[in-house]
This record gives sequence, structure tokens and C-alpha cells, in this order.
Amino acid sequence: MLVSLTVGKVDAGVTVLLTPDKRLIEFPSILLPPNIVSGSIVDITVARNSASESEADSRFAALQDKIFSSFGATEPSTPVLRCRNATQTSVVLEWDPIELATADLISLSLYRNGQKAGNIPRPLQMHSTKISGLAVDTEYAFHLVLRTTAGTFASRQVAVRTHKMTDLSGVTITTGILPAATREALTSAVERIGAKIVDGVRIDTTHFVTTEGRGVPWEKAVEMNIPVVRPEWVEACERNGRILGVTKFYLDALRPGPPSEDQTRNNNATPPSTAGGGSSSGGSAATPAQQQQQQQQQQQQNKSLPDPPPAENGVNKEGDKKKEEGGASDSGSDEDSNEDDNATERGDEDKMKANADEQKVRLEDKEGQKVALPADGAPEGDRKSEDEVPPTPADGGSFQDVQL
Repeated sequence: MLVSLTVGKVDAGVTVLLTPDKRLIEFPSILLPPNIVSGSIVDITVARNSASESEADSRFAALQDKIFSSFGATEPSTPVLRCRNATQTSVVLEWDPIELATADLISLSLYRNGQKAGNIPRPLQMHSTKISGLAVDTEYAFHLVLRTTAGTFASRQVAVRTHKMTDLSGVTITTGILPAATREALTSAVERIGAKIVDGVRIDTTHFVTTEGRGVPWEKAVEMNIPVVRPEWVEACERNGRILGVTKFYLDALRPGPPSEDQTRNNNATPPSTAGGGSSSGGSAATPAQQQQQQQQQQQQNKSLPDPPPAENGVNKEGDKKKEEGGASDSGSDEDSNEDDNATERGDEDKMKANADEQKVRLEDKEGQKVALPADGAPEGDRKSEDEVPPTPADGGSFQDVQL
């Protein structure tokens, strides 16, 4: 098709062409001959290039097939969830590796009884998880939800029921350092209770049994917060027919050992001898309670004894007076200092000694008078009556006797 057009305005980029019916067409100047000016007439031939069109269509279809084969032929796989192990209070779940195809991962979430329990960390590397803190003998339903740029995919639900306290089939034991005889006994006990022993510390390991806290498996068990117990825990579970707590069977828990030196000395100490010189019955060692009881009995016996009678000599009289005066002074002056009490006692002693000396002088004077009476010629009856002088406190009687 041939078309004749008149050049209107020539510009550096665009040239205005006029059709015979006076229509304006903007045409690229680079496609026109270089020597045209306004008013020039140019002929333009227009035709369809079918060969080039077919070739372009072929190239575009090939590109579409390549894109589809690279990004649309496969899609992410649905997660496959299953139960690996169950105990009284925990469940271990595992799943097949996630296949994303050409999609990008957004998240992998775990749901329990229809509610989201949390996201799985590092889902492309982790293929199992452990859920703890469950109720005993209770059924739960779990499923996974995979979210990608290609869509959301949910796994089927897995129903799991936790075990009863008498069901020990979920106990999974990894052994550490054990003597040969202890290891054999442990293996037999584990088989009898229905548990199992696995090699190496795994996510489903429930207990780590050892007698020494060392080694790479022990370090891994501690890092994974797996209870490290002694072999006695398995024996106790077998005797009771049910799973027991591990608090008393931890490897670092205190175990009853030999008595200390202080306890040995207290147990071997003999009780004090009785008044007759005999020892305790059977010659057995007295406990601290028995010793305390014996001391209380001795104190009661001492309290039941009567007080000693007052002495009849002058020294004891002075001691009684000092006790009475000292007791009166103590009751009247409890708040005085010890030095004042001592000074008062010393003054009382001096006074008492002076009174005693004065009484002795008076007694000597009376005896001299009695001796002088016969020389005056007095009758014997009078002398006898004079000789019968009532005794004074200095004659050897106590202060109480003189008052009577």
C-alpha cells in the first residue's frame, strides 16, 4: 500500500505530515530522507510482515513454556505429621522434610486441639519437636500448617493420648558410664517394665541413667534438660509398678552415707554411772535423749533432799546471820552494784566479829562472879541457884534455841 504525504513542519525529532484529506500525522524525522523540507511530498509503502510475526510468536511461546516448567510444574508438599513417642506428660512429634518446590517459606506452625501452639523454629532443618506439660491420660489432636508464597498447606490431624502412671512403655533411657554388672541389671529391669534403651541422646530420650557425671553424652543430656538419674530409679519404678519422680534419684542428690565422727562419738558415749557404781542396762550406748532424761532425774532427786539442819557452833550462827542479812540486803538493793554489796558484807562481818568478842568478855565476867560467891560463905543452895544461870547465845546454842 502506497501513501503520498506532504511534509508540513520539519523538526529534529518529529515531522508533521499532511494527508490528502488534511489530517496531521506525526512521523519520526529519522525515518525520512535527509534532504526534505516543508512542502516536500514523500511516498510511504505499508505492508504486513507475516514471517517475522510467526517467528516472534514462536519465541514468545517458548519463553512461556520455560517459565512454567521452572516455576509452575511443582508446588510445595503438604506436611506429613506423626507421633514418635508419648509419655505421661509429654509427646514427641516428627514430620517429613518440607518440600517447597519453587516457593518461599513463610512459616510452619503447630496446632494443638485447633489452637495455635507456636511456630516451629528453623523448619527446614528441624523435623521433630517435643511438647511437655501435658495432662496424664488425656487425648490431644495435633496438626501442622505450612504457609508459603505458593499458598497454605495443612497436614492431617494426629490424635495422641498420654500414658497412665502405670504405663512405662514411653520411658526411653540412654545410659552413660555404668559398671558392667549394673548395666546388665539395668537392661534386664528395663525389659521387665516395658521401657526401652536407645543409643545416644535424642529428642525422645526421657531419662539419662549413669553413675558418673562426665562424658559427651552426659553433657548433651544436661544441655537438653534431660533428667540425669541413678540406676536405683529404674529399680524403684519396677518395685512400685508405676513411674516415680526423679527428685530423690538425681545423680547429684544426697544419698544416706556412713555416720559422721560426731554421731559416732555420741552413739558410743556411755551414760554416767549411778550411785551404786553400776552402768546402764546391757552396757549399750546411751542416746542424747536418754542422757538428758537421766540428768533431769538427778536434778529432781537433788531437789527432794531435805535442807541440812542448822549447826550449833558460833561460826555457823554467824554464817546464818550473814545469810539472813545478806538476803535482806539483796532483796532491798537489787539494783546496786556488785562493789557496794561486797563492801556491805565486809562491814557486817566486822560487826558480827565485834559482837562475838563482846559476848565472850561478858561470859568470862559471869564465870568470875560465880567462882567468887563460895568465898563469901553463902549457902550451897544459893550457890546452886546462882550457878544455874540461863545459857546465853555464846554457850553453844543456836539463835533459834535462845529464843525458844
